[in-house]
Amino acid sequence: MHITKQASTMKRYTQLLAIGGMISSLSVFASAHEGHGQMMQMDRPVQQDILMETSSSIDHSEHQPELKQVPSDIQYDTHDHHREHGGQIYQATAIKNAWIVDDDGRGSASTELKTWVGSDKNKIFIQAHVEKAESEKTQTETKLLYSRNVADFWDVQTGVRYQYQPEQKHAQNQWDTVLGLHGLAPYFFETEAYIYAGQNQRWQLSLETTRDVLFTQKLIAQPYLNADVIFNDESSYASKSGLSKLQIGLQTRYEISKKIMPFIDVAYAYNKGLKQTELQSATDSKKGWLYGLGLTLKF
Repeated sequence: MHITKQASTMKRYTQLLAIGGMISSLSVFASAHEGHGQMMQMDRPVQQDILMETSSSIDHSEHQPELKQVPSDIQYDTHDHHREHGGQIYQATAIKNAWIVDDDGRGSASTELKTWVGSDKNKIFIQAHVEKAESEKTQTETKLLYSRNVADFWDVQTGVRYQYQPEQKHAQNQWDTVLGLHGLAPYFFETEAYIYAGQNQRWQLSLETTRDVLFTQKLIAQPYLNADVIFNDESSYASKSGLSKLQIGLQTRYEISKKIMPFIDVAYAYNKGLKQTELQSATDSKKGWLYGLGLTLKF
């Protein structure tokens, strides 16, 4: 009985020793694990510093785009939007000299000047016509016009016209306001149409249209039509109302160059005549053929 109690006591001691050993082992394992974690945390900044030093020491220059230096002596042209959008200035001048003879052998010399300067949108036109018939004094006509492009191939023009008529002793100097169109009609008819409003309730319409027909690059025929219509004229030297003048002709030129062009001209002309006033007698209408030759110069 005493032996049995000792055996049970020894067994209890053995169990207590085993439990104590297990607790000690667990505490040692926990301490070791905690120390390992602290070492890992301490090593992380060192590793980060090493990585940063390593990355900073790597040469990335080969991956960067190459920068080229531009020589300082290179000059760049500025972009001129003003010229690109129709602001460039142009100029053209044409002078036509002609000698015309009618069916009666009566001749007249004339010189016509047309010049303009401006851009595609805005131009200034100067037109002058000087005519000297046999046994008569020289007559002149000058127009100064402002031209504004309003559509493809069409300009609206406005300005003044001055006429010097030496045969009209009491009205040698005449002024008119002008409003008209200048452009290219269908089928390539170059057209000028003007309305004149002047002294003594004078209202007039003039129309000129021409078209080039090429036989060769240098030999060119130009049919044309010129017409004057008088709506009203209360002056002392008035023409008859209605279709006052009409001339239909064919002018053929040979272009020696684009600047020198001799021509011959054949036309049929109609003139309604003058109406009766206190200073002039009425005249009959005239019609007949005209023949001429001349020279056109362009600059």
